[in-house]
Amino acid sequence: MIGHLVKRLLSVAFLVFAVSSSALVLARLAPGDYVTETMGLTARPESQAAERRRLALDRPILAQYGDWLARATRFDFGRSALYDRPVGELIPERAANTALLAAAALALATLVGLPLGVFTGSHRQGLAAGGIRALSVALLSLPPLLTSIGLVFLAARTGWLPIGGIRSSGSPQHGLTLDLVRHLVVPAASLALPLAAMFERLQSQATADVLREPFVAAAAARGLSRARLVWRHALKPALSPVASIYGLMVGTLLSGSFVVEIVTAWPGLGRLMLDALVARDVYLVAGCACAGSVFLAVGTLLSDALLALVEPRAAAA
Repeated sequence: MIGHLVKRLLSVAFLVFAVSSSALVLARLAPGDYVTETMGLTARPESQAAERRRLALDRPILAQYGDWLARATRFDFGRSALYDRPVGELIPERAANTALLAAAALALATLVGLPLGVFTGSHRQGLAAGGIRALSVALLSLPPLLTSIGLVFLAARTGWLPIGGIRSSGSPQHGLTLDLVRHLVVPAASLALPLAAMFERLQSQATADVLREPFVAAAAARGLSRARLVWRHALKPALSPVASIYGLMVGTLLSGSFVVEIVTAWPGLGRLMLDALVARDVYLVAGCACAGSVFLAVGTLLSDALLALVEPRAAAA
């Protein structure tokens, strides 16, 4: 077990290193830089050269990368040219907002998708089960962009919920408040609905397969009720397919939140990454990529832990 844990941690460290390094190198190699994006091509060459020297963008790429890598080992990821702040200060602020959004979406998708999957998997016939399956297929076919636009349109027409941002002006800017929760509903639902549909489809098929197993038939022969068979005997074995990908959904939520954060003006990591890419802020791009890879790595470890909890034999293999 210790050896397995060490291997996983080493793979996580390599993933974070590879993703952040690739992001910095690719951003640096792409045509143009922060100076051309902010000052424009019409600026005087002398002014552009002076600005590049100030931002250390005139150095060879290998020297710049080596210096960044040496400082990154001390958790110093450079200074953002766009915000004129250390990247190490910007990333935690935005990553916390994205983590809040992802956690809310994942909780909502779980509370909705898994029970519905158990229901449709144990009721293969019926109007209600058929309607849930059809709705799940429809939601799976919609990208997060269309889902978020539809929910923003609904919120704007009804006035029930805010359509953008994270807090209203004049409300407390720290802590979990009712205003924050109201702003969270639209972006979280935009991410949660397709994810809940995925959970429902996976759980439905897994539940139907487990209910055909011999041990369930043996339990039914002892006179157990249908509800007890489904929720007490079949539920835990049927959770394995969902548990195997559950943590990986953290990475999916992160990539999906990129679009949702733009549409709903949610100040998270995805929106920060877009701003950094547009401005060609190489250090901020690398920092955002590093944070994203950490999200994915944590999700992978979470998948392993959940699978070990639900199906220890599969995790040991």
